[in-house]
Amino acid sequence: MANLSELPNIGKVLEQDLIKAGIKTPDELKNVGSKEAFLRIWENDSSVCLSELCALEGAVQGIRWHDLDEMKKNELKKFHQSL
Repeated sequence: MANLSELPNIGKVLEQDLIKAGIKTPDELKNVGSKEAFLRIWENDSSVCLSELCALEGAVQGIRWHDLDEMKKNELKKFHQSL
């Protein structure tokens, strides 16, 4: 898999945001993780939302973000609220 947009939840806009944040491949996203990727995007655009954080986590896990378990969703929500 070479393009970020091949991952679940990653459309063209989020793919471009990731590239602007210095994350260019699915492996790079998986290595930095959803929270760090979100922070890097947030540096360029502080309007990114919780849904995008969940989308990133789903992409890292290889699942649709709607299928994240409740504990993970709550963890991400707390992280997002702390910013």
